[in-house]
Amino acid sequence: MTLFGLSAGLAAVVLQVVTAVHSGPSASMRGSPAVVPPARDAKESLLALSEEELARRIESDLASLGSLSIGTPSSAILINGVPLPLDPRWEVAPLADSWATEETIDAVKTAVGRVHELFPDTPPIYIGDISDSDGGRLKRHDTHQAGRDVDFGFYYKGGKGTWYTPGTAATLDLPRNWALVRALLLCTDVETILLDTRVQKLLYGYAVGISEDRAWLDRVFQFSKGSKDAVICHVPLHRTHYHVRFYNRVAQELGRRAYPRLIELKKIKPPVFTVPHVVRPGETLGHLAARYGTSIRAIQQANGLASMMIRAGRSYRIPLKGVSAPIGNPLVVPVRKLAPSTPAAMASADWPTPLSLYADKIAELASAAPWLGSLMRRL
Repeated sequence: MTLFGLSAGLAAVVLQVVTAVHSGPSASMRGSPAVVPPARDAKESLLALSEEELARRIESDLASLGSLSIGTPSSAILINGVPLPLDPRWEVAPLADSWATEETIDAVKTAVGRVHELFPDTPPIYIGDISDSDGGRLKRHDTHQAGRDVDFGFYYKGGKGTWYTPGTAATLDLPRNWALVRALLLCTDVETILLDTRVQKLLYGYAVGISEDRAWLDRVFQFSKGSKDAVICHVPLHRTHYHVRFYNRVAQELGRRAYPRLIELKKIKPPVFTVPHVVRPGETLGHLAARYGTSIRAIQQANGLASMMIRAGRSYRIPLKGVSAPIGNPLVVPVRKLAPSTPAAMASADWPTPLSLYADKIAELASAAPWLGSLMRRL
């Protein structure tokens, strides 16, 4: 608990509102109604199902639960996955596996749609791998197993550029790329954006140049100030695309709750549960397989190893046979890092504010905290 006994997430919402009050209405706040309850997706109502009703649906009407994402991005099952639909705003990369949860598809539509709202003549963007139809390992990835990881291509100057073309100052259409990243940050529940630092710096420089709030940028870009909770992080081999991972409020939480019953009814096999192991000098794959009761081949597959070679001091994922992944804690989606203002270059689109996005939570708090109700009336 924090800030007057509020949870960390709700306290963050309150702090954003307080900041808005003390700094005056920004371009993103002006014209917004005082309280706008967020649109409730019908899928959200599934979270209110009783354990009895959930068990009944698992047994007799699994499709009615929609997409379920069970496990971690690197060890997961996808149930009721849906393919990325055909859309003139994007093109699926050659040989891509583009199955996802319904929430991930909605997030893709939202982010790409915001780019087209700002720039109506935008050419289609490439979208690469998401997941296989039922999750599980894709040979060319360590992750992309839960229906929540999406590889987005870049927008290039003049609409030119093919899938996996490296992004440079000479090739990138920075206004459209920044619009996409801004939309992912503000309009979706994005968990992380993995991107080469060289591309990050180009986006950061453009954003500063159009008067985005620098303090906010330093919170979302890891390279600038080393923020531990930054969303945009450097990972090698990500100079050709954005690797975006989304939170799924419904698919993850409902999957977490449904998992034990799905195993009990033998409707799914448990996703492979892995444990990390740091290799000691002299250890081989054979040693690791014998120690953990698994096979050399399974370790190779879990780590994308093409040979028997492993390196001392490096951590490897060891799959455990016959062990179900442990049931995690309830999913808590962090409060979005909303920008305190909207620069003129981005102002033709409608961007969320703390009040428009979290009005229901603020109203709930206001009933228990009179000072917050007074604060809301000042907006």
